[in-house]
Amino acid sequence: MEKEMKKKVSIAVVAIIGIITTIKLAIIYYNANFNPYALASFCSINDFIDCDGIAKTTEAQFLGIPLAYWGLFFYGFVFWMLFAKKLKNYKLFKFMEVFKNPLDYIASLGLFAFIISMILLCLSLFDIHKLCVLCAFTYMLNLLIGCIATDFKNGGFIHSIKQSFMDFLDAIKIKKYLIAFIAVMTVAVAFLAYTRITFVFAPQVKRQLAVKEFTHPNYKKYDVKGNILGDEGAKIVIYVYSDYQCPICPAQNIMMYKLAKEMKGIHIIHKNLPLDTDCNPYLQAPFHKGSCIDARYAIAAKKQGKFWEMNSLLFEKKPQTEEAILDIVKNKGFDLDKLQEDANSLETSEQLKEELKYAHSQGINGTPTTVINGKVDLGMQEYNEYKEMVKKLGAEER
Repeated sequence: MEKEMKKKVSIAVVAIIGIITTIKLAIIYYNANFNPYALASFCSINDFIDCDGIAKTTEAQFLGIPLAYWGLFFYGFVFWMLFAKKLKNYKLFKFMEVFKNPLDYIASLGLFAFIISMILLCLSLFDIHKLCVLCAFTYMLNLLIGCIATDFKNGGFIHSIKQSFMDFLDAIKIKKYLIAFIAVMTVAVAFLAYTRITFVFAPQVKRQLAVKEFTHPNYKKYDVKGNILGDEGAKIVIYVYSDYQCPICPAQNIMMYKLAKEMKGIHIIHKNLPLDTDCNPYLQAPFHKGSCIDARYAIAAKKQGKFWEMNSLLFEKKPQTEEAILDIVKNKGFDLDKLQEDANSLETSEQLKEELKYAHSQGINGTPTTVINGKVDLGMQEYNEYKEMVKKLGAEER
């Protein structure tokens, strides 16, 4: 009994640490996906060690439930199981009698959680190419819980799994517990179906599914040319503030192409907002390196009546140097000498300076930002939302 008590105390300590850690992960998840004003968390150190970055991926959830919430459920259940033998003496918790060997359940769940953790670690390292140090810490806690709970002198994990399975079979032989189990599973399946369909707890997944069509640019499909996008002189004017090194701006750009093709009565105008200290004096630190030179060439291309062609190339290739830009635009119908001269002219520098000054005066300091008939909308919306916005203003289907 003394040995079992020591095991329970040790497991309780690890479970409490796990609960605290997963609460912190849940906060990070919430800030990354629901709070646009949140600062970077302490464990987002660089491009590789980036808890915030992982929290924004589709892999940060399972069946629409954030992994941090699953972790809270696991550690909470482990903690609850430690008191199974005492709780069964109370009428309300009499059903706890079905857990005849709580430590075997804990050992089995700990091993199962660790196996899942290793799969998640592989996804993190080889698919996302990022590491969440807090997540990795919980992976070790999962294994530790399993190792403490199991009896290695009496069959180890294999015995624990077998014993847990036998206890479960014995439990569902009792009619009232079988009915209760079916009821609980029905509610759980219905709830998970709801979270999987709506992604109410995983907006990043919903967003990525909504923009899937636009994440692999197909410029031939929309074939945008010249300096005018949409109907010149239209009453509905959409200003799009973009940065050619912005990771999500290319998807929004394709949305604008599609919007101009499908809706009449709108005019879309691109505005440069490079988040690069080479030309943007309103930044505190370097951000999107190379976006200033991109913006200059976009302005220069307009002088040749080929702004949207250049716009497409810059978003697709994301060049960061003048040499790279000149390489991707050769054989694309540009007068390269004039293009280079205009991109480096004082006139272009002044125009870019004025665009940045105006954006700053309007409180526009992030990309993408869309201004539709004066209404500022920071960030990227789903395509259908943009469509509904312009419809409400009087735009019609072509």
